[in-house]
Amino acid sequence: MAGINVLSLVWASAVLLVAVRAELKTRTCTEVRLAYGSKGFNHNDVPHQGVNGAQLKVCPQGFTCCTPEMEEKLSQQSRTDLRAPVTQLSSNLQSTFTQRHRRFDQFFKELLDNAERSLHDMFTRTYGVMYVQNAELFKQFFQDLKRYYVSGGVNLEQMLSEFWAGLLERMFKLVNVQYHFTEEYMECVSKHTEQLKPFGDVPRKLKLQVTRSFVAARTFAQGLAVIGDVIGKVSTVNASPDCVRAAMKMMYCPYCSGQVALKPCPNYCLNVMKGCLANQADMDTEWNNVMDAMLNLAERLEGPFNIEAVMDPIDVKISDAIMNMQENSMQVSQKVFQGCGQPRPAVPDRVSRSAPDGGFNARFRPYNPEERPTTAAGTSLDRLVPDVKKHLKLAKKFWSTLPESVCAGELISAGDECWNGTAKSRYDSVVMGNGLANQVANPDVEVDITKPDLVIRQQIMVLRLMTNRLKSAHNGHDVTFFDMSEDGSGEESGSGCEGQHCTSDFVFTPTITKIPPVIVRSGVASGAVSLPLTSFVLLLGAAALAMLASRR
Repeated sequence: MAGINVLSLVWASAVLLVAVRAELKTRTCTEVRLAYGSKGFNHNDVPHQGVNGAQLKVCPQGFTCCTPEMEEKLSQQSRTDLRAPVTQLSSNLQSTFTQRHRRFDQFFKELLDNAERSLHDMFTRTYGVMYVQNAELFKQFFQDLKRYYVSGGVNLEQMLSEFWAGLLERMFKLVNVQYHFTEEYMECVSKHTEQLKPFGDVPRKLKLQVTRSFVAARTFAQGLAVIGDVIGKVSTVNASPDCVRAAMKMMYCPYCSGQVALKPCPNYCLNVMKGCLANQADMDTEWNNVMDAMLNLAERLEGPFNIEAVMDPIDVKISDAIMNMQENSMQVSQKVFQGCGQPRPAVPDRVSRSAPDGGFNARFRPYNPEERPTTAAGTSLDRLVPDVKKHLKLAKKFWSTLPESVCAGELISAGDECWNGTAKSRYDSVVMGNGLANQVANPDVEVDITKPDLVIRQQIMVLRLMTNRLKSAHNGHDVTFFDMSEDGSGEESGSGCEGQHCTSDFVFTPTITKIPPVIVRSGVASGAVSLPLTSFVLLLGAAALAMLASRR
């Protein structure tokens, strides 16, 4: 009986041995060889049948179709495969904003070109030789506007004041050709352009409209450019060695176990990507702040800060100012003569040569908004802005949702039978939060939360500075030329006047050749303004921003 039991045991062992050998023969690495070769590697690197994986550093060390050399190559491949979807998503977003910036930039520049061309053509027809002889003043006006938009460095309020002073000087001579004016006399006239108000209320309104709309337009275009630039810089950040190791384990360890079709569990993929993209996720707050600030400024561009509504009829507005000067030329001249003294009569020959026939005898026809010139950008502001707003809204939370965007589609398994990092089974670990601070307990990626990526930290600062610029532009202020008004209304300097030193009349003391201009800030006029504490704080803030921007 005992002999029968021994015989049975031997027989069973033999059958088991045959079954194991048969299983090993069926567990070949044929599919792995094909998949490995499809990645561009030599399929001969793959063993024909499974081998002992004791020397593997990343994948499970049992039965395997991988050698240490294969593991190293697949690790390098995983770096590329990890970068590909992130780069694709980032590039698509960057391209979106780069294209919108290009369209806006082209639109704004052509808007200025069309406005200058329209003014030149209409003024040539309307004023003839008088305009041609003084065309350089208007040419300089548009050059300054273009220079501000392209590179900044122009104080728009000062530039506009100088334009109206120059226009007054030329017109004053034209309506008083019977007199000879010295340079000192004309300097006396130009210093008091704002008090004389020879052009009516047009300069004040146009100064407010131009400064607000140009600051908004330039800052909005800068915002689009900065967004694209930030995306480009962040997309170049390399994955850490620990991240590459985790990606290798997630994407290619199934190959080593002979399961080339097995895909990672969704939550497993999320934890790997949240660890790898932790630095990028930390951008989310400042990124969203820029998106919101851009959206708020876009609302202003569609409304009171609409640069198209300012520039299209600017020739009509300037012409109205010229007509106002002509109609009030006698009153203006009398005030000047009282303040600057009686000028000497001109030589009779000069009078006849300096006064073209007809004078200022024409007005432009009323402006029709439907006759807007067409730009090469192929659209107008009221069609460009809504398009950008749509993409700004879609771009919010881009960095914090990047792991979800990557772990989608064919990259992950659709069910619970998936690769969990060690085997084909469910993934039970908790999904981590976003950002470096939430990766302390990440089960799949080792993340050093004490060493944030410097490139990304720099871009966070860039976004923060851009948000401040956008908020300033939303209030009608340029960061460089920050208005110190307490009410934050954006009203230009010198628009209000209170106190005993202010008067609406144009008064000179004839014996004084130089009169200091009255400086007005938020309704307070004096030679040296005493700033409130909050204004002083705002000034310090603007200075700090300028210093930070200069160090970039």
